[in-house]
Amino acid sequence: MPARPERITIRRRGAGAALPTSLSGRGARRVGRWGLVALAMLPAAWLAVAGWRDALGANPIEAITHGSGLWGLRFLLASLAITPLRRATAWNWLIAYRRPLGLLAFTYALLHVATFVALDHWFDWARILADLRKRPYVTAGAVAFLCLVPLAITSTRGWIRRLGRRWTTLHRLAYVAAAAVVIHYWWLVKADVRAPVGYGAILALLLLARAAPVARRRGATA
Repeated sequence: MPARPERITIRRRGAGAALPTSLSGRGARRVGRWGLVALAMLPAAWLAVAGWRDALGANPIEAITHGSGLWGLRFLLASLAITPLRRATAWNWLIAYRRPLGLLAFTYALLHVATFVALDHWFDWARILADLRKRPYVTAGAVAFLCLVPLAITSTRGWIRRLGRRWTTLHRLAYVAAAAVVIHYWWLVKADVRAPVGYGAILALLLLARAAPVARRRGATA
């Protein structure tokens, strides 16, 4: 016979009530997700405080733009690392953090774009369009952001149900977005490309880890 799940007792106003420990697990994951969000907002809070105190150096707009873009890339790569890491370790609880990490990546990408549009260009759309045409790194960044927008919109359970299998296909755009961000970063720095090369190597490893199970399945069915 299968073992019965352990039960914990929660007492309220003198009455006893038993709940499965799985509820406690869900509560722990919820706390973990909110803790992740709180920690992830620290870089944004630091940028805000440093900007208020005029401590972002000679070009504060550039500091905010670069800082928000870099953290957006980090969270995007972290979200892409969840599935390979879960497969390698069998830590299925990691999957609960994939969506928050993806939304955090979009949040920082949105801050990055908003700084570029509002603070750097003062909503001068003619100048923005000119940059899109003349500066390849701006074009690559725009491609990355446009890939992230539908992913953020369709991240809810309702959209997962509506799209079905198409949801998985759509969310492969995350890899396109990550590649575009790395290219955007590479073309931006021009001279010292060590950082974008490092992030590109991480993305390449994640792509290999993602492709390996698919290749094995195709080999088994051939």
